[in-house]
Amino acid sequence: MGAGGPEDDDNRWPPWLKPLLSESFFVQCKIHADSHKSECNMYCLDCMNGALCSLCLAHHKDHRAIQIRRSSYHDVIRVSEIQKVLDISGVQTYIINSARVVFLNERPQPRPGKGVTNTCEVCERSLLDSFRFCSLGCKIVGTSNNFVRKAKVMKQQRSAPTMGSDSEDSYSSSSSRGQGRHRSTKIHSFTPSTPPPSSTSYRIAKRRKGIPHRAPMGGLIIEY
Repeated sequence: MGAGGPEDDDNRWPPWLKPLLSESFFVQCKIHADSHKSECNMYCLDCMNGALCSLCLAHHKDHRAIQIRRSSYHDVIRVSEIQKVLDISGVQTYIINSARVVFLNERPQPRPGKGVTNTCEVCERSLLDSFRFCSLGCKIVGTSNNFVRKAKVMKQQRSAPTMGSDSEDSYSSSSSRGQGRHRSTKIHSFTPSTPPPSSTSYRIAKRRKGIPHRAPMGGLIIEY
């Protein structure tokens, strides 16, 4: 595959990074379920065989194992551990429990805070001005060759010509006007207006409104 393809994106990162970010931590170890130390918060970068508990590390001697911690229900890792094996430049760090950490995956915000001038290029979370991403996962996505920032997409959509939509709008408006005229014609055909009275109809109407004339009763002879 040529330059700029998916293979280049995969070769940019160590093979353990994406499996690490997709792993579920802080679950009970299936092998050591009876132990009180069975919470899986470790990961072996050499074996890449899922989350491990502290007892599992006995089978991973001399391997590169890192510990995952949790902050507000999100997985974090200490900078002192991850920066030895991964370039985390551009990812915002946080101080939690006196230790500097980075988040593993994105944490989108419903609404950015007031006065925010910089946000994560992927999930738009508020950041300090010197950072580009809020997590390791966002850095992977944001530095991909196929990634296009949302703000850029929105700008392109606003500047792109909308001939199709305009034609549809014009068709819709003309169609609605035509339907309106059609409905108006139907209404008039079912409810015609009263024509102006003519001279003949006026005389007939006037004569009908007069006092009725009856035959005189004086010429009637009643015999018994």
